[in-house]
Amino acid sequence: MEELRRQFHLDIRWVAFPLHPETPLEGQTLERFFAGRGLDIPAMLERLGRAAAEAGLPWGQRTMTFNSRRAQELGKWAEEQGRGEEFHMAAFKAYFAEGLNIAQITVLRQIAARAGLDPDRAERALASGVHAAAVDRDWALSRASGITAVPSFLAAGRLLVGAQPYPVLAQLASLAGAERL
Repeated sequence: MEELRRQFHLDIRWVAFPLHPETPLEGQTLERFFAGRGLDIPAMLERLGRAAAEAGLPWGQRTMTFNSRRAQELGKWAEEQGRGEEFHMAAFKAYFAEGLNIAQITVLRQIAARAGLDPDRAERALASGVHAAAVDRDWALSRASGITAVPSFLAAGRLLVGAQPYPVLAQLASLAGAERL
């Protein structure tokens, strides 16, 4: 995405996706989460780790999955504060690289601080519930757009699902009419 921003005039908008909203706030082990699906969890994590490394993304050894709803709501607030990108990247690192429970208020306060936001204001914004409707709208948009996984990229009615190499994303930007810098 950073390379796309360097090469194209883009208006990138993060859209929240209901990634397993049934996950309890305390999270659950990957073994329990994937139980009965016949997946080789270590092999899956190895593949994801390689893909993250190739893309230069932070990645750690995860054993848990966590509910992301609160982080999505706080992300909407961070966007209003002009720090959305910083917040989303900090939340990504906390979840995927550090294995932190992004449903916990203390963790969300830390993520907000890392993003250059006041943690007290972040907690108040989250407690107010004012951004819940924005996340609900995003979830509805995701469903209506046919998005079934993250990451997904939607531009000019074209949808790419899953992590994509830069040339594929650049082609999507070009097809969507983005001007090169």
